[in-house]
Amino acid sequence: MTAPYELLVRDLTVARDRTLLLTDLDEPELLRQHDPLMSPMVWDLAHIGQQEDLWLLRGGEAGRPGVLPVQVEALYDAFTHPRAVRAALPLLPPVEARGYVAAVRDRVLDRIATATPDDDPFDVAMVVSHEEQHGETMLQTLQLRRGPALLGTGAALPPGRPGVAGTSVLVAGGPFELGVDGTSEPFSLDNERPAHTVDVPAFRIGRVPVTNAEYARFVADGGYTTARWWSARGWAHVADAGLQRPMSWHADGTRTRFGVVEEVPGDEPVQHVTHFEAEAYATWAGARLPTEQEWEKAAVWDPTTGRRRRFPWGDTEPTPTLVNSGGTALRPAPVGAYPAGASPYGVEQLLGDVWEWTASDFTAWPGFTPMLYAQYSEPFFGGDYKVLRGGSWAVGASVLRPSFRNWDHLQRRQVFSGFRLAWDA
Repeated sequence: MTAPYELLVRDLTVARDRTLLLTDLDEPELLRQHDPLMSPMVWDLAHIGQQEDLWLLRGGEAGRPGVLPVQVEALYDAFTHPRAVRAALPLLPPVEARGYVAAVRDRVLDRIATATPDDDPFDVAMVVSHEEQHGETMLQTLQLRRGPALLGTGAALPPGRPGVAGTSVLVAGGPFELGVDGTSEPFSLDNERPAHTVDVPAFRIGRVPVTNAEYARFVADGGYTTARWWSARGWAHVADAGLQRPMSWHADGTRTRFGVVEEVPGDEPVQHVTHFEAEAYATWAGARLPTEQEWEKAAVWDPTTGRRRRFPWGDTEPTPTLVNSGGTALRPAPVGAYPAGASPYGVEQLLGDVWEWTASDFTAWPGFTPMLYAQYSEPFFGGDYKVLRGGSWAVGASVLRPSFRNWDHLQRRQVFSGFRLAWDA
């Protein structure tokens, strides 16, 4: 087995361990649809196996026989069956779903064991990314779930630093390299490519994401009852959805986090806000949301060397001393918790903690070429989506990249989404 495959087997194992941990629940919990926005978790479990079977055992050829009968496998086609209807499908029971994903994995490991240096491991990396994304999705489902806590309160995190909330740094204007290529990031996805030079005017950007305490001042100042802070669509959504505060916050200053009711910690990045809410707060604060080009320049460009870093802190892999990821904490870290993870400009907590809404629509980079899985990005370009950057505390560390582009509808807030501010310089 070649070195890239050895690392990918490690990542496959880490992702599967999390999947099995999150689905180690009673059958009614796995079969229940906790929210119309989310699948029953047993669907996610079998879908993970179905995609691994399709891409790693059948080379993406859906017409070839798989481990499941054709009519059963079809239940796990995400494009055929929207989330809202999946609970009504004749899904595999949890015990059969677990057996299915285990059988697929055994065959995949047998295939990988015979890999040669001429084989391209991209398909394996794509499957790792897919399973990690569903791990995050299942955590979203468990946050929306009502009932007693199932996951505890999460692993300990480093303390924050006072005085960093509300501060900003200057990013000088000029060109930088946006995006990546297969040579620098061989497992990057198609919408991250190709690398190309863009010229970004000078701007200021928040050193850390906006905190709960800062956002609470917006709420207390009548932010949800004052139309002038909101876009027309955002204000209409406030009325239609009855928004009064971030998702899971309560009027008494508490929040519910995975079934645990607790005080809202003021020094954590705010999460579970829509793009509309992020944009309204920015307007109220006399700021704006950064573009994704600005966000990426602040994250990776080193003005001293004139080159792009792989991560904000340098080229070393993410570790728990640099970033909050992997899902074990069950929450964002307090701002200022990771000074060693700062970018060359001094911007902190760019990876992990919360997905950060940007002002940018989801479009292709110039020279875009669809990857192995052609439906991953291209059908969504030009739709009603905004880009989120950075990854959240729930993202698998093996797929954290500053070039990674997430996207969602402007009204979504079940994602672990927050934001930081930007200003013209």
